[in-house]
Amino acid sequence: MLKFLSIRDFVIVESLALDFSTGFTALTGETGAGKSILIDALSLALGERGDAGMVRAGCERADIAAEFDTRALPQLEAWLREQELQGDEGVCMLRRTLDVSGRSRGFINGIAATQQQMREAGSYLLDIHGQHAHQSLLKSDAQRDLLDTHAGLTQQTAAVGASFKTWQTLHRRRTQLAQNAEAVAAERELLAFQRRELESLNFVETEWESVQADYSRLSHAASLLESAQFGIEVLSESDTACLAQLNALVTRLRAGLEFDAGLQDTLTLLESSQNELQEAVYALRHYQEKLDADPQQLREQERRIADVMEAARKYRVKPEQLPQALHTMVARLDELGGDADLNELAKQEAVAHEAYLSLAKKLSSARNKAAQKLSADITTAMQTLAMQGGQFAVALLPLDEGGAHGLEAVELQVAANQGSPLRSLAKVASGGELSRISLAIQVAASSAASVPTLIFDEVDSGIGGRVAEIVGSLLKQLGTRHQVLCVTHLPQVAAQANHQWQVSKAVEAGVTLSHIQVLKGVQRVEEIARMLGGVTLTDTTRKHAAELLGFVA
Repeated sequence: MLKFLSIRDFVIVESLALDFSTGFTALTGETGAGKSILIDALSLALGERGDAGMVRAGCERADIAAEFDTRALPQLEAWLREQELQGDEGVCMLRRTLDVSGRSRGFINGIAATQQQMREAGSYLLDIHGQHAHQSLLKSDAQRDLLDTHAGLTQQTAAVGASFKTWQTLHRRRTQLAQNAEAVAAERELLAFQRRELESLNFVETEWESVQADYSRLSHAASLLESAQFGIEVLSESDTACLAQLNALVTRLRAGLEFDAGLQDTLTLLESSQNELQEAVYALRHYQEKLDADPQQLREQERRIADVMEAARKYRVKPEQLPQALHTMVARLDELGGDADLNELAKQEAVAHEAYLSLAKKLSSARNKAAQKLSADITTAMQTLAMQGGQFAVALLPLDEGGAHGLEAVELQVAANQGSPLRSLAKVASGGELSRISLAIQVAASSAASVPTLIFDEVDSGIGGRVAEIVGSLLKQLGTRHQVLCVTHLPQVAAQANHQWQVSKAVEAGVTLSHIQVLKGVQRVEEIARMLGGVTLTDTTRKHAAELLGFVA
């Protein structure tokens, strides 16, 4: 339950520190005093969106902190441990700051938390029923969510949605593949031909450089042989060959060593050159023997180059890129698949459809059971709200093929008077009836709520008199099982609360500020009298107020 709330610089609240009690607490005050600001502050602390306009004028930031007793909430304690957000045992502290630029920060037990984590924690702690809840009841999505939330089916509905998405994805893929089968077959046939053509070329990326080098050598073989022969003659075979003259020089210098040892270094260099020139001659002769000037081989290389160049032009790539082009074709063929792929997709689609139907049928069964109970509970609540003989039904309307939310649509139906047929809530309920039906729904749904704290923000608008007393009684009954906080303008409701707080606003130093006062005894009589009779209080209204309060004493 909510134990403590601190609000600083929020809207027109400068500073509030509130301790909460068990049971039913009524929050009252004049219109515009800021009764709903407390609810807005709690909503912000629990992860709802905020904006810079919520920061009190002239201040840097708003700061909201709420402390909850979690000893009766083992699921929340487990979630906090899972998220590594646990604090002191049995306590959960939520804090949210919001600055003038609109940036906000959230903390759970003093640890930085995301907005989503704040919302998840809040879902375990309290439910807020807004004053405009009856308007959302006219929307089909809200009607379905009402049933699923009340019955605890939200996770089951989400699983059905995920299964539906899987089925539909496979269905679209299979349908698209079937519709494009002719075009796909034509593309597959062309790619298969091109693949065979390139595979028959048997060309690898590293071959192009080698082919070009071979062709260049073979096409200039005669010139290369002539150059090699000329080198051999210059070095060793002509009358003035380099080696012959070098040999003669080396012989004479060796003879000169007898007379001058200083020639040794020069002789050593010349002998080295002599050896190197001889090796060059051997290399040229080997090159001559190895060089093949076969015209047939040259023609083969010319054809190979021509074939590669033709394929490169055809597929609009460079010759060395032909292997990559082949790889791309193979990948595209694998992507297109064949008839076997279409058959496999059809099988996968059928399996996914069956899985969806299985989950959806289980959801339908659970919804049907929950709808019967909720219909009966709300019908019972309607009888106490001056709608005797009225009937309420949560109808499940089958869908032809099902959808993301199951095999049926959920429609709230009502018969406001005995003997009248059930019809859609959106078509038959008047404004006043809709307010009372909304309240009946919220009371019935809240009775089964697992959260410890329930907040009602002016849900009693549009009613009065005896019905208002009944509403107060219903809220007090809820207060025996939950902590209930209700913003109300009805004295008949406020008088039945276990506790009453008065919200007021005043101008202080030119600034409008909101305050909350806990009322007791005479103070409470005065506030109920104000709610009954307006600004001018009389003994009659005070007596009536005391009677209302004494009624629940």
